[in-house]
Amino acid sequence: MENINSTLPVIEQCNHIPQLLSIKDVGSYTGLSRSTIYEMINEKSDRYDPTFPRKVPLTQVRVVWVASEIAEWINTKIAARTA
Repeated sequence: MENINSTLPVIEQCNHIPQLLSIKDVGSYTGLSRSTIYEMINEKSDRYDPTFPRKVPLTQVRVVWVASEIAEWINTKIAARTA
């Protein structure tokens, strides 16, 4: 009979998998449009923001963002308003 505790490391590993967000989710959380997000990550754009989290390419056509980085960016913006 298999020991139930033997699965604990797998469960712990799953708890540490970064959450990935689609462009739609990033827009929903930040209140920014898709085009604004892409302008903010484009170094040649007037709207470029070097503090905005970098995208993570999954395939040639699919990109995502790390949820914790988006949350940190939002929290930085919130903190800046009270300064």
